[in-house]
Amino acid sequence: MAPDTEPQPPPPLKRSTYRHGNLRNALLEAALELAREGGPDSVSLREVTRRAGVSPNAAYRHFADRGALVHGVSQAAMARVALAMEAEIDGLPAAQDPAERARARFRAVGTGYIRFAVTEPGWFRTAFHVPADMTYATDTTAAGAGGLTPFELLGASLDGLVETGILPPARRPGAEFLAWSAVHGLASLIIDGPLRGVTPEQAHDAGQDVITMIERGL
Repeated sequence: MAPDTEPQPPPPLKRSTYRHGNLRNALLEAALELAREGGPDSVSLREVTRRAGVSPNAAYRHFADRGALVHGVSQAAMARVALAMEAEIDGLPAAQDPAERARARFRAVGTGYIRFAVTEPGWFRTAFHVPADMTYATDTTAAGAGGLTPFELLGASLDGLVETGILPPARRPGAEFLAWSAVHGLASLIIDGPLRGVTPEQAHDAGQDVITMIERGL
């Protein structure tokens, strides 16, 4: 007589239908999982559709090819950069002095950016994989909860420095690119360059030094 065995649950059903818009979101979420694990090169239409539980052909209704999918996940990863920067700003202690608030906000933007690169290197690499120009730097697909993209958050923080008299108006044009270049360069050195071996504490300290250097140079 065969030994008693507990009945096994049936295998999960493969999801074959989605409400309008849900499939695109499901594909993007699956692509984000892959990007988080292995960066943009790990994103493939076949694996994304497998994780979403649909046939590969279903993806073509929302993404014309792999390039379109990677572009979509790049924008979604950029939105997560914005969320990290917003979280850093939201965590600032209250400050009564407007200039002090503006300076702290500017520093939080850079701190959140570097912190995200160190803690989420797969997403960080994906965020800057495409596009090759500034066309989508202000697109809502790359925005955080407050509706601003990372580039716009940086711009807003620089505007705050001007409004409080810290940054002379004549030196405001193009300041985003100077600040961004310095902070992004450090982030890249930490996650993909010769600074890969530094500890999170060392990365944070280096980030604060770079931000201070930017402040003094603006």
